[in-house]
Amino acid sequence: MSLVMILLTIFLPPVAVAVKQGIGVQFLINIVLTLIGWLPGVIHAFWVNSREGSAVA
Repeated sequence: MSLVMILLTIFLPPVAVAVKQGIGVQFLINIVLTLIGWLPGVIHAFWVNSREGSAVA
């Protein structure tokens, strides 16, 4: 992960998921987790962004 993506994941988790996955199920899950609390959203965003081969074609 690049430094920009790491910073985006920490400060704006839904945006980082949208950049990596697009607007879809993972994005909606991350929105809900971020609304519940900042930390669950960040953890989910790091998980989504660290998976291999998860980029949208």
